[in-house]
Amino acid sequence: MERQRYLKLKGMKRGWLGLVWTLLALCGLWACGWESGEDQEEGYQIYYINKEETAVVSEEIPAPEGSQEEQLDQMVKALRRASEDPSYKQALPDTVKLERYQLENGQLYLYFDSAYLKMSKVYEVLCRAAVVRTLCQLPQVDYVAFFVNDQSLADSNQNPVGLMNAELFIENTGDQINTYNSVTLELYFANATGDKLVKERDNFNYSSNMSLEKLVVEQLIKGPVSEHAYPTIPPETKLLSITTKDGICYVNLDEGFLGQGYDVTEQIPVYSIVNTLSELSGVNKVQILINGETPKVYRESISFETIFERNFDLLESSEEESQKEETKEE
Repeated sequence: MERQRYLKLKGMKRGWLGLVWTLLALCGLWACGWESGEDQEEGYQIYYINKEETAVVSEEIPAPEGSQEEQLDQMVKALRRASEDPSYKQALPDTVKLERYQLENGQLYLYFDSAYLKMSKVYEVLCRAAVVRTLCQLPQVDYVAFFVNDQSLADSNQNPVGLMNAELFIENTGDQINTYNSVTLELYFANATGDKLVKERDNFNYSSNMSLEKLVVEQLIKGPVSEHAYPTIPPETKLLSITTKDGICYVNLDEGFLGQGYDVTEQIPVYSIVNTLSELSGVNKVQILINGETPKVYRESISFETIFERNFDLLESSEEESQKEETKEE
């Protein structure tokens, strides 16, 4: 049995008086804006890379005009323009060709030629940060994905980088670009009988360029460390992309997740992911996709069109655990 084999490894008043108060309030707001020097209409930022190639820097430009397509075209062209500061480098070197781009439902797909892969590792990460943060300022762009020679850009472990948004890079630029962070995570795996979830708490060191959501799912795929917990997700599963927006974490897996995998009930793989991600700050619900789509049914009865919330009923109680331990000893 797979589990046994794995164990070895492991939320005014009316009339003139009201009008007077309204005018006074507006005058007060105008005065505050004047005193603070704030403009009513903010400009946009174009992001560059500093000369030391250690940080992302920016310059303000006027907001793009015209239709959504024209605005996007202006921002893409702005990424190609040299900065007024000679110490700032273009995020996209002149040697890298952006062959085309496509916007669908808030997701912007950028297609580069093979020269993209010739950038150094650090410069490439900074390039991504600059491009994503520049383009995600547009209201019509929620996420950006990179492709090279029509293939999804992969990280150093050959895993697809997937969809990215500006928030992913806000904490990961400058001096932190090559640093590692330490975090304690609570991961949910299967119990001995495969019908309940048990919690495993462990410490991890991870690259500052990786989101906690991605770290969590990758660790679930790897499986537990302790002997009282068992894996829930088929080991051949690949994480294609993962993003969080408005409290919902969107987990995009490949078809490997649909395999039979380990001997667990059908809810366990799903809520292993849902309950674990829900432990993270900012994640309240989880949507699971397979190759970017939501299959109608998973293992005959679970609808992936559902946006899942954590399920406490699947947690094995301490009493249940101790009873099973006593049964083993007998």
